[in-house]
Amino acid sequence: MVGWAMFTESQVNITKGATKTYNSSEHGRREFCPDCGTGLFYKNAEMLPGIIDIQTGTLDDPNLLPARCHIQTAERISWMSEINNLPEFERFPPQE
Repeated sequence: MVGWAMFTESQVNITKGATKTYNSSEHGRREFCPDCGTGLFYKNAEMLPGIIDIQTGTLDDPNLLPARCHIQTAERISWMSEINNLPEFERFPPQE
């Protein structure tokens, strides 16, 4: 699962380097770092004209943009609706 934040194209500036684009569907474009492969942006001019989705995990401080909703739930894996009920571990679960 990935956290995303939507911005208008005019709000986004790449200040260093350039992304590489993968045409992931007829209208969907995924941009990533050509050096390390990290996914960065998603664009779909047909469904989201003028919008850039940014993977929030790539931000310097992802805590500044907390999640506000779930989207694309039509294909959600059934157990995802209960994910908040799973146990949590700061690192790894104990070895049994």
